[in-house]
Amino acid sequence: MSVDVFSAHNNPEQVKLDPARAAVIVVDMINEFCKPGGRMVLPGYETLVGPQLSVIEAARKTGVPVIWVHDSHRRNMRRDREYLKRTPHGVEGTWATEIIEDLGARDDEIHVIKHRYSSFFQTDLDLVLKDMLIEQVIVFGVVTNICVRSTVHDAFFNGYEVVVPRDCCAATGPREQESTLYDIATHFGVVSDAASVVAALTSGAVIDNEQIAA
Repeated sequence: MSVDVFSAHNNPEQVKLDPARAAVIVVDMINEFCKPGGRMVLPGYETLVGPQLSVIEAARKTGVPVIWVHDSHRRNMRRDREYLKRTPHGVEGTWATEIIEDLGARDDEIHVIKHRYSSFFQTDLDLVLKDMLIEQVIVFGVVTNICVRSTVHDAFFNGYEVVVPRDCCAATGPREQESTLYDIATHFGVVSDAASVVAALTSGAVIDNEQIAA
């Protein structure tokens, strides 16, 4: 597997997850992006549900908080920055912004509303994580190269260890999936898979960073 000359200057990395310091962040697994009738449906979301549920269930069993992020936009804004680039979507208070039923999000879990791509940008997510003494975040959802990527960047900038299970994410296409995961693995965090994350949470296994072809 080739690595570009610049990215080759990264350090080998492993992560040992500590359930007392870790949280799962599920990004934008909402009806608008997944279900028929949504305005911007990403085909194939169904392939993510099994791996995602395995991580979510392992998190719940080990006391790791699960945080659900909802992309949501207010009505009648004079200029919504996302709407300048994307079809209007995710109107607050509608079916569109609800987490898909497949994942069984609970009301007693933490729900974060965001108005931009990043789950951190002008939300209280960083404050919530700090109040919960969280230092490690497992981030996944849709789409890899937009909202997941933006969230991963900000998590890294805010000092969190970041793990992204590749089979729990989907991008706008195969090229975007691989390119984004490559950048995350070489610059922002650790890329692995759902089975490795589950093993790390439940049995203390170490997660190795994947070597992704450039």
